[in-house]
Amino acid sequence: MAELTYREAVADGIAQEMERDETVVFLGEDIAKAGGVFKATVGLYDKFGPDRVRDTPISEQAILGAAMGAAMTGLKPIAEIMFSDFLAVCWDIVCNQIAKSRYMTDGQVSTPLVIRTANGGGARFGAQHSQSIENWSMMIPGLKVVAPSNPADVKGLLAAAIRDPDPVIFFEQKSLYATKGEVPEGEHVEEIGKAKVVCDGDDVTIVALAAMVPRALAAAERLQSEEGISASVVDLRSLVPLDTTTIFNEIGKTGRLVTVEENPRLCGWGAEISSIVAEERFWDLDMPIIRITTPHIPLPSADELEDLALPSVDRIFETVRNEVD
Repeated sequence: MAELTYREAVADGIAQEMERDETVVFLGEDIAKAGGVFKATVGLYDKFGPDRVRDTPISEQAILGAAMGAAMTGLKPIAEIMFSDFLAVCWDIVCNQIAKSRYMTDGQVSTPLVIRTANGGGARFGAQHSQSIENWSMMIPGLKVVAPSNPADVKGLLAAAIRDPDPVIFFEQKSLYATKGEVPEGEHVEEIGKAKVVCDGDDVTIVALAAMVPRALAAAERLQSEEGISASVVDLRSLVPLDTTTIFNEIGKTGRLVTVEENPRLCGWGAEISSIVAEERFWDLDMPIIRITTPHIPLPSADELEDLALPSVDRIFETVRNEVD
């Protein structure tokens, strides 16, 4: 095992797959010599050269148009959109072209590509650079949606996304880039669509994603030590495919479900999970499903206001304590 930061694990995962498969190419704004605006791609240009690691113009449409064309003609491109908010600029290419090409050509054309993007708040970038938009993507048929919470999953899930025959949107939570964790050395590939129970408990199930996972774990530790409440924490890791089996199993043990999501409350991924659970496991529930979310507002850039808007360890702790007691 090696201890890497979340950002170092990005480069490690990309390098692993570029070494393994010469058809893997990488393109985006400032991703080559500069190593990316978040320094998540440092060293790749020096290792693989300008033919496989290419800087692009400041045009999201150009980046994804080129990536789609490359994927259609035999390459496996990784395309970086610097901030996930900017997917709005090229959303037609994502949802009307990339996501639908294999279906509309009856499998004659496929687009095996990965769209990497920095997602979410906590880094004081303001309303236009801090949105958590994974719920935008999960509603589009034909896309897979992945959002890792730790460096090991960054490497393993990114490798799986690059190998996947379908287009994958890979959300990297920008406030996690500096966090560290143990990462397997050598080839490491995880399974897309498989959640992990990262804390075992009997009283309540907390389902979280990306940056909300470490916050849910910290809240679970406090619940156990201060209140004697035993919380199970499920790291979803991907929204499409969605691992409902693991969620159902944990609800069967605890009878209670709390979702913690960085999305604004309206139409967040927790709402979809709540709907599925209510339809398929209603009689396993001992209390109403609780959703802890960001309010339906543009995210503030002021430190205190951003912290107040995002689900915090304190808010998770207090909400679960009040509902379970």
